Amino acid sequence: MASALVVGYDPQAIPGVDGEALRAALDAELGRFDEHGIDAAMTLLVFDGSVESTLVASLTERPWDVVVVGAGIRKTEQLLPLFEQIVNLVRRHAPQAAIAFNSGGGDSVEAARRWL
Repeated sequence: MASALVVGYDPQAIPGVDGEALRAALDAELGRFDEHGIDAAMTLLVFDGSVESTLVASLTERPWDVVVVGAGIRKTEQLLPLFEQIVNLVRRHAPQAAIAFNSGGGDSVEAARRWL
């Protein structure tokens, strides 16, 4: 079975956003992977000192086929350093994994499938 790790920004850390509703949408998207025969997990990050240890733990948990980086990280200019850090950590700790990018929280499956 193919495997995917979805990396996103923790909605609880976004000011002015209904974090619970966004988290529910992310969990629903994660559930869609099963429908496509993809074993998936999600790691949510906060741009602080925990990024590297949190992401490395997820990346080295198993050999992932693809890592999907969320648009909330990729498209937010203030998070450019975080985006760069994620890409470089994936290259270093999961070199076998393709790197995919979604355009929003509802197309992570499609992003992963482009590389599986």
